[in-house]
Amino acid sequence: MDFNFSKSEEVIQKVAREFAEKEVAPLAEEIDRDGRYPHETFDKMVKCGFTGIAVPVEYGGSGGDDITKIIVISEIAKKCGATAAILSIHAVFVQTILKFGSEEQKQKYLPLVTSGGKKTAFALTEPNAGSDAATVKTTAILDGDEYVLNGTKCFITGGNVADYVVVFASTDPSKGVKGLSAIIVPTNTPGFSVGKIENKMGIRASQTAEIIFDNCRVPKENLVGKEGQGFKIAMIGLDGARIGIAAQALGLAEGALEESVSYMKERVQFGKPIAALQGLQWYVAEMATKIECAKWMTYRAAYLKISGQPFTKEAAMAKLNASETASFVTNRALQIHGGYGYMKDYPLERMVRDAKITEIYEGTSEIHKVVISRAVLG
Repeated sequence: MDFNFSKSEEVIQKVAREFAEKEVAPLAEEIDRDGRYPHETFDKMVKCGFTGIAVPVEYGGSGGDDITKIIVISEIAKKCGATAAILSIHAVFVQTILKFGSEEQKQKYLPLVTSGGKKTAFALTEPNAGSDAATVKTTAILDGDEYVLNGTKCFITGGNVADYVVVFASTDPSKGVKGLSAIIVPTNTPGFSVGKIENKMGIRASQTAEIIFDNCRVPKENLVGKEGQGFKIAMIGLDGARIGIAAQALGLAEGALEESVSYMKERVQFGKPIAALQGLQWYVAEMATKIECAKWMTYRAAYLKISGQPFTKEAAMAKLNASETASFVTNRALQIHGGYGYMKDYPLERMVRDAKITEIYEGTSEIHKVVISRAVLG
């Protein structure tokens, strides 16, 4: 079993780390404070090929795989959880079209959303359909050669800035979950509108919006896969998304540990650096151990996905473990910084806020425990 990165992966890590330090870190405080979407950073991620990771070059992508994606997302998350979230969620739309889209859809949309700079969103959640995704009420009724969409989605990451959204709607309400389908909706389509922009606790620059469909008509060729496959597409998409959120959580934890180590070596109390205090050394040991566990669980899930093996349980485990690790480590890091950590002069209070959402979105920790237990119990 080889745990080493390949030469190309080492290069990607170096590029992503330098990008995060040069382009992401300087804006992190500002975009968090203002809740501003970093369009300029997204454009730079496009130029670096980050938005095309794990997509073949013939579709405008930059190649690589889920290992590459983890490397890039985690390096960015060390400096800004919101920017990492933007990239991670963008990849969900991309991977959904790559896996389930027709060849025509791949040729049409993937170059636009990988190297073309267009933004995307994944619209599943509704006011009464959160963890229970099977209760989606948004409809998409076929009328001639068009689907007519009506309904409301909430908590949609990037819904207000996206150019294209993959929407999960019922094409046959009489069939319940078996009537759910996935449809690509360009956001300039009449009948599409943006409602409330959420004022969030964390990842504030990764804007979250309500989107509304009012007799929104799209061509029937925008159907992804077949009618009735929507729930399957959504669940498989979420399996992959959970690896991305695990990578985000991993990066937040690693970044918080790095901040702590640096601070402990510089901060002097009782006549010596606080790195010499055994109690804080134990904190660091716990933090580093939990990070190492989260790291290999995340990479293991990605390996299984890449190799075509079942990975639903492992993705849930990785996301559950990494998200809880991120919350633990960022809180410990803030404690190490003491009063300074609670102030906005240091990034720890932002990291704590950013880490919490990783335990909630793309499936709460409680839902992941359900997924894991079902897989174990059979």
